[in-house]
Amino acid sequence: MARAGQRILVATLVAGTLDIAAAALLAIQAGRTPDKMLRGVASGPFPDAVHWGLGGAALGLLVHFAIMAVMAAVYILAADRLPVLKAQRLLAGILYGIATWAVMNLVVLPLRWPTVFPHLDLQSVATQLFCHIVLVGLPIALIAARR
Repeated sequence: MARAGQRILVATLVAGTLDIAAAALLAIQAGRTPDKMLRGVASGPFPDAVHWGLGGAALGLLVHFAIMAVMAAVYILAADRLPVLKAQRLLAGILYGIATWAVMNLVVLPLRWPTVFPHLDLQSVATQLFCHIVLVGLPIALIAARR
């Protein structure tokens, strides 16, 4: 079995890359630029990052992958202790994707931006759930189950 640290790193890189690529595409589709989106991510912990140009965007990318590392670590460490998460990896990955969406959209984002979130229109929720399930939850669950 691959060590937990290796699986956490791989899951972070895979899910983080898939998720940020989708976020960049969604930003472009909405008429925004990926660098502005990344500065928005950085502005969570660093409010002035929206004004930091490419440095703010690079920081946003680091913040994104740090958050994804926590998401991957939580699941992989839990899966190493709860065999059902590996045995039922598809269902568990779907449920973890839903859980990560709920935590981000119903807790984390509203705490930081209470006047903007939660953003619960049907199309936004469907898009975000798809991304969290298919691009985050399932890849993390599948990588966690690697031998």
